[in-house]
Formats: sequence, C-alpha cells, structure tokens
Amino acid sequence: MTDTNTARTIVGIIGNVIAFGLFSAPIPTMVKICKMKSVSEFKPDPYVATVLNCMMWTFYGLPFVQPDSLLVITINGAGLVMELVYVVIFFIFATSPVRKRITIAMVIEVIFMAVVVFCTLYFLHTTKQRSMLVGILCIIFNIIMYASPLTVMALVIKTKSVKYMPFFLSLANFMNGAIWIVYACLKFDLYILIPNALGCISGTIQFILYALYYKTTNWSDDDEDKEKSNLNAEIELSQA
Repeated sequence: MTDTNTARTIVGIIGNVIAFGLFSAPIPTMVKICKMKSVSEFKPDPYVATVLNCMMWTFYGLPFVQPDSLLVITINGAGLVMELVYVVIFFIFATSPVRKRITIAMVIEVIFMAVVVFCTLYFLHTTKQRSMLVGILCIIFNIIMYASPLTVMALVIKTKSVKYMPFFLSLANFMNGAIWIVYACLKFDLYILIPNALGCISGTIQFILYALYYKTTNWSDDDEDKEKSNLNAEIELSQA
C-alpha cells in the first residue's frame, strides 16, 4: 500500500508539472495583449470556461469530498489562479460589450459553484456521495470543453492542413491525459479516469491527423496563420 501511495504521489507530481505547462501556454498571448493594450480577435471564452472547470476540480479534491487528492487540489488551484489572471487581463483591455459578457459569465459561474457547494455539503453526508455528484459534474464540464479541440480537428480535415493544430500542445495534452490515467488507476478514481481517457483519445486522433495531413500542409509564416495557431493553442487547455 505504501509503495502504491508513493508511486501515486510521484505520478501526481509529474502530472502537476505537465498540467502547469498547459496552464502556462496562454502566457505569450497575454503578453501580446498587454503590449497591444487590446485583446484584438482573441476570445475570453476558453479562460472563463476553464475557471469554472478548475473550481470544480479543486472542490472535488478537498478531503471532505474526495480524500487523498491533494495533488488534484494543487494543480487545479494553481490553474484557477492563473486563469483568473488571464480573465482580468482580458477584462482590462477588452471593449465594453466584452467586459459585460465576462462579468455576467463570472457571476453565473460563482452562483453555480456556490449552489454546488451548498447542495454537496448540506444534502450529502458521505465522501462517496459527494465525490459522485461533484465527479459527474467535473466529467460533464470536461466533455463540454473537448468541443473546442474537436472544432480544430474538423478544421484540419477540412483544410488538409495541421498548421492550426500545434504539435507540441497536442503532445502535452496526450501526456497529461496519460499520466492522470495512471494516477487514477493506482488508487481507482473513475471521475479522474474518464475525462483523461477521453483526452488521450483526443490526442491520439490528433496524432493520426498529423500523420495524414503533415505533408499536405502549407507552412507559410504570415501573421494571420500565427494568430490562428495561437488562438487554437488557447482552447486546448486540459486539466486533471
């Protein structure tokens, strides 16, 4: 048991490092926004959505919901802080209508999260019941977030070009899913296993698309291509 717990801790730490790298992926975009003092064509939606996702997973990892999940808390807590910083940067440099949308979305997320916390703690009295409710919600939100990479993969098939699907980001997402699958299996956790298994499948499909369309890709370096690639990188965030 001790060996299993040690292995799980080591795997979880590796997962934290990889996931932190994924959460850090938008930093160049944020730097560019600050320099331009404008959000240009970049959208806040991925960051706003990831805030809720991180809040749900952080809550899931708490000892009175799912015991022995400290490493789930650490990475999603860190991710939550980073995503909030990204949202604040967007809010500062966005136009008034975008600011209004961000504000409404964040208020809805906070209210929703408060309702989930209240219902979980007030109506459910065992960690098994609590982890089931919160875990199912986490899975649902992860599946919703997979819609963005699916859109990118559809673009690859349509254009027969992998230009807008960064390879190393796809690799990092695959590795992130794989390491958290191992983590979930060492002390079986279905709610961590399912979304990360889906992430691995998504990464595998992206590798297949690379193999199919790499040779037909026109690797031009114009600014528009770079912007689209950066935008697609933003929406492929993945978490434990």
